[in-house]
Amino acid sequence: MSASAAPARTTRISLAVRDSNTMLRRNLLHARRYPSLTLNLLLTPIILLLLFVYIFGDVMSAGIGGGGADRSEYIAYIVPGILMMTIGGTVVGAAVSVSTDMTEGVIARFRTMAIHRGSVIIGHVVGSVLQSVASVVLVGAVAVAIGFRSTDATALEWLAAFGLLALVALALTWIAVGMGMASPNAEAASNNAMPLIVLPLISSAFVPVDAMPGWFRPIAEYQPFTPAIETLRGLLLGTEIGNNWWIAIVWCAGLAALGYRWSTALFNRDPR
Repeated sequence: MSASAAPARTTRISLAVRDSNTMLRRNLLHARRYPSLTLNLLLTPIILLLLFVYIFGDVMSAGIGGGGADRSEYIAYIVPGILMMTIGGTVVGAAVSVSTDMTEGVIARFRTMAIHRGSVIIGHVVGSVLQSVASVVLVGAVAVAIGFRSTDATALEWLAAFGLLALVALALTWIAVGMGMASPNAEAASNNAMPLIVLPLISSAFVPVDAMPGWFRPIAEYQPFTPAIETLRGLLLGTEIGNNWWIAIVWCAGLAALGYRWSTALFNRDPR
């Protein structure tokens, strides 16, 4: 590498970081000024948490444990699934935001400006991941307030749990960005991203896979949310994780790679 090439490369990287940071601030400002979408998506997991704990908690605890009704046992079981559902709901906002930018010509105008092309997508992705983490913290606080405790988790397990949540948020965000770019309008983007909310409902979030009907078990077992939920549950509650951890990582890596390729291909094609 020549002496002049290294400074040029450094300059390009610094410009990419600067432009990505600018786009991140733009998306966070939009989320702060128009919080209705984020709040609506955030209310769903909170309502489900309160509903299943206070309406069905005693019955579900008896069914899962096979013994007496104890709502605290079901709180411990359900919270990891609700946290994953929170991520799935939050990233829908990224699909809507990206679709809005596409259809209103914002991204087309960015293409004509002297900015790093990838910074537009990076701003959406990083902003969505940060919002997902903040949403998880808020829902987690509600869970703690109603009785969730994780006394068996070590500091290392807490760190691994946080890393898993961030990894899932990153993977689902890339998929959501691709959905937003492929959608003709914001309403379609919201509808296309609905599987990110529905899949946790048919996973092991609320009941164990073994308790489901035999014909339904493959649907719940062979999808990305179930191994991620079981891994998170094991980290927070000290239960057996088995091979769920590496299956979850493979799912996240595959979804992130697919979403990245899909999003960049749609972004680089001629604007509609």
